[in-house]
Amino acid sequence: MRKNKQIKIAKSGKKNSSGRAVGRAPKAVKASKSGRTASNIAPSDGVNVDIQFLRKAMKVATSATSKARKVLLDHFGKLTQVRPKPGAGLVSEADVLAEQVLIRSISAVFPEHGFLGEEGVVAFDSSSPFVWVIDPLDGTTNYIHGFPIYAISVALLKGQVPLIGLVDVPPLGRTYSAMLNGGAFCNGVKLHVSKRDVVENSLLATGFFNESPAILNRQMAQFNKLLPRARAVRRAGSAAFDLCMVAEGVFDAFWELNLKPWDTAAGILLVREAGGIVSNFKDQPFSIFEPDILASNGTSLHRQLLDELE
Repeated sequence: MRKNKQIKIAKSGKKNSSGRAVGRAPKAVKASKSGRTASNIAPSDGVNVDIQFLRKAMKVATSATSKARKVLLDHFGKLTQVRPKPGAGLVSEADVLAEQVLIRSISAVFPEHGFLGEEGVVAFDSSSPFVWVIDPLDGTTNYIHGFPIYAISVALLKGQVPLIGLVDVPPLGRTYSAMLNGGAFCNGVKLHVSKRDVVENSLLATGFFNESPAILNRQMAQFNKLLPRARAVRRAGSAAFDLCMVAEGVFDAFWELNLKPWDTAAGILLVREAGGIVSNFKDQPFSIFEPDILASNGTSLHRQLLDELE
């Protein structure tokens, strides 16, 4: 999840002052003009993909993730290089090594694809519309302190539409996976979101960013509104894991501010494919390139939460 060693992926393209390959966000896929809201818009609008290609990509992602999982499990409780990352918590050698494994494994099969990763890898090949968005360790603080909730998140996008999403939770032995229009699964078992439809009966989840007073104040204001109403609010420390819990029907909804693309790219596909919905706080279709997210089971609960978050 954090930056240490640069991996060079792009064979061409501009570099910034640090020598890092620089890319830009993939071109947005145009949303439907029918006036549909985030609550019922099909996230696959305008995207055509070959099912055999998706299956191949999922196979490659699964293999790469299994290798990264071994790295994280081997280093858990044995870290020797931990340092702060300004504005983004902590970084360890496990983050960097796991990201190297993911990128090398995937690029060996798809060398023309772009990558967007948390540890400083931003590489886009203009000849390909496909970008892999990866977080090798979502929940670095948990991992460093020995709290056994952390995840590996891998997604393949075309434009801004996730085609496959895979979230591996090493300490629990769970792998969550989804393909566009193919459903969501955990270790091969099909997932579906919950059906609870009022805040008072719901188990919610959120996260906090304490390195910005303005953002933290906004988060606390939302938290203080919802905590007295909800059955309970949980804070696991990994957005990717939280989204899996929504897809699995454990959490009824998850909201958070100031997230990055690698935090949500895989998880939002899992939620959608499990029957839930994902929006920003204005009930517009969520893009991984915006910071604020609400993911829910898609019942009237979504609107109730938006009324508190807007």
